[in-house]
Amino acid sequence: MYFKPLLLPLLAQVALTFFVMLVMYQRRVGEMKSKRIHPQRAKTRSAAHGVLPDSESASNNYSNLLESPLLFYVAILLTLILMVQDSILVALAWTYVASRYVHSLIHITYNRVMHRFSVFVFSCFVLLAMWVRLGWIIIQA
Repeated sequence: MYFKPLLLPLLAQVALTFFVMLVMYQRRVGEMKSKRIHPQRAKTRSAAHGVLPDSESASNNYSNLLESPLLFYVAILLTLILMVQDSILVALAWTYVASRYVHSLIHITYNRVMHRFSVFVFSCFVLLAMWVRLGWIIIQA
């Protein structure tokens, strides 16, 4: 078996998603139990918004981890399929994942919007740089 440097940031991003999923589950169930909320009252996202405010940030963060990171996953998989070996892509991938960890940490803890937004914008630029780099490599081949 040989080492693929891009698999580690991919696995780290997946681990973050599962971690936030567990945090969301723990907070949602705890909030529903402590407030004696019947599950049917939170049957949709908009219904849960008004009923489960204490766990909403974890839920929103989990949703965020299934949005723009999709482009990260596709870039990593495409890089692996094309057998591209590029240290710049590896550095960008780790930078992206680190920024998503910081974003999630802010989102599920103190949730200061401008802090979270700044990290989110940074992660978007890193993701864009990954795609520009990957596109450049593909065009040059």
